[in-house]
Amino acid sequence: MNEPRDGRRRVVIDRVLPSVEGGAAPIKRVAGDRVDVEAHVFTDGHDGLTVRLLSRPLGEDEWAVTPMTLRWNDEWLGTFTVQKPGLHEYTVEAWVDHYLTWARDLEKRAEAGQELDIEFAIGAGLLKDAARRASGSDREALRAGIKTIEAPGSDSGRVAVATDPDLVAVASAYPERSLRLRHEPPLTVIVDPPLAGFSAWYEMFPRSASTEPGRHGTFRDVEARLPYVAEMGFDVLYLPPIHPVGSTKRKGPNNRTVAMPDDTGSPWAIGDASGGHKAIHPLLGTLADFRRLVAAARDHGLAIALDIAFQCSPDHPYVKTHPDWFKMRPDGSVQYAENPPKRYEDIYPFNFETADWRALWDELKSVFDYWIAQGVTVFRVDNPHTKPFRFWEWCIGEVKREHPETIFLAEAFTRPKIMSRLARLGFTQSYTYFTWRTEKSELEEYLEELSQSEMVEFFRPNFWPNTPDILTEQLHTGSRPTFLTRFLLAATLSPNYGIYGPPFELLEHIPREPGSEEYRDSEKYEIRYWDLDRPESLAPFIGHVNRLRRANPAFSNLHSLRFHPVDNEQLLAYSKRDEESGNTLLIVVNLDAANPQAGWLTLDREALALEPGERFDVEDLLVGTRYTWGDERQYLRLDPDSIPAHIFRVDREGVAHA
Repeated sequence: MNEPRDGRRRVVIDRVLPSVEGGAAPIKRVAGDRVDVEAHVFTDGHDGLTVRLLSRPLGEDEWAVTPMTLRWNDEWLGTFTVQKPGLHEYTVEAWVDHYLTWARDLEKRAEAGQELDIEFAIGAGLLKDAARRASGSDREALRAGIKTIEAPGSDSGRVAVATDPDLVAVASAYPERSLRLRHEPPLTVIVDPPLAGFSAWYEMFPRSASTEPGRHGTFRDVEARLPYVAEMGFDVLYLPPIHPVGSTKRKGPNNRTVAMPDDTGSPWAIGDASGGHKAIHPLLGTLADFRRLVAAARDHGLAIALDIAFQCSPDHPYVKTHPDWFKMRPDGSVQYAENPPKRYEDIYPFNFETADWRALWDELKSVFDYWIAQGVTVFRVDNPHTKPFRFWEWCIGEVKREHPETIFLAEAFTRPKIMSRLARLGFTQSYTYFTWRTEKSELEEYLEELSQSEMVEFFRPNFWPNTPDILTEQLHTGSRPTFLTRFLLAATLSPNYGIYGPPFELLEHIPREPGSEEYRDSEKYEIRYWDLDRPESLAPFIGHVNRLRRANPAFSNLHSLRFHPVDNEQLLAYSKRDEESGNTLLIVVNLDAANPQAGWLTLDREALALEPGERFDVEDLLVGTRYTWGDERQYLRLDPDSIPAHIFRVDREGVAHA
């Protein structure tokens, strides 16, 4: 038989939001964010309730207490702000508030002209109960209230004191403790640094940073390129693996299985006799050079992100010192990486089912620890979906417990449920399917899932129009409008986005063979020289858009994304709004890179915070033109040969420019 713990506890806390799977995983916010909490709380009958929101950094003893207010239909609202990175917790506490109920009913009885002497006695008794539990100034306030209520005098005067909001609040704060109900267990929120919520990433290969064709680039070359990256307005400079590259089964240009002596191989074939995941390729420079690069990047407003790829070249020291960390084949050789029919003979995957799994886990975590000690707190993790989920949950949890400022980007182009799981267990951001979403209906459906479903609480998308592994068929034309369109969509739809450069801004578009997503002469297998001064470069335009992103806080908002109807399937229209500043943006993009497109846009005034019939100004931030609109429908035409999009800022009376 299920015996209740206390049958007198009548309040019900039916649901607390936001939560992920009822609290099974944390929600995500960044430092400085407000967390708006909704609780469904009620009781039997008509008694009044007191409902409070409790919050604190995990591990602290004291709760910060915020009163919750009733909206309607037993839905209570409260807010708290998270100030620093780390794990925080929050919950809701409620009880039937007898004094609040009595005071509310007393006013009704007084208005009806009823006899109140017995009611005053009941109220005084409730205050006495509260006073026994109170202390200090609260106790004195309660005693003063008791004295007034019990003293002879006019009913109106005693009613005014008894129902004074300040007295009611003090009395409500001291209920019988055993009758309080708290939602258990508390819900959790991972608080990340602001960069986790809003960032622009730029990927480049250090070995291709040389200003001289044919010379292996160095960290000093990357340092010299920092002003270029900063001028484009990026926040994160992401470097593929910087470690020694193995020579056994090294890949040649264009992924040829036979390499020549001078071929550089793939940076993802990590490790040789000189070291592995904690070593630096000698041609790039020294550890001191790397630390200098990290500091110089910081001076330019850039964070250095490192690629963490948990796999090994056959020459990696781990293969000799820990052979049991790898799978052995019947012929005595180590199992190389495969995704049949693809074969990666230059890479050995770890065997996470090894009996020595605990030592393997500790060693892999120590890789993050090592680079954090060198000043790196942003990591792009290669193929995390091919390693155990429990490992990542433990590893990321431990790293963030010690270093809550760290950011982990999951490179997991895999099945939706797996991508979701990785985000729920700790990854800060994730690559997405945006790369292959090209049609209007595809984009709307996918973005509505990311911005309007439960995913918005834990899955932070990072949109990339290209990567070293992905040159989509859409980009094969080399059309400047196509590159502009994909860039604009990535940069304006998602708070976090990135490009792989210089190939992107220089319109690199030739695949290894027709239909392939691999670049011809890919940097994954050879050093490339890039002329950054080519006249067709998109760098100035990219810099302009990134400056707009920083100047308009609506860009950092995903959950406010709303699509607006346009009677042309080649025109995509959407808005974003920042409630705190009022900054409101309306973006329209021509998805047809080959032809001008026109159509009638129907405004969603609610999404734009506009009153029916209200006239307002819009400024196209890309070109500086201004218009005054009032009608519900607006005619628009976009020519891809000029600029394939509008970024309108909505200006109305009382709303300041961002």
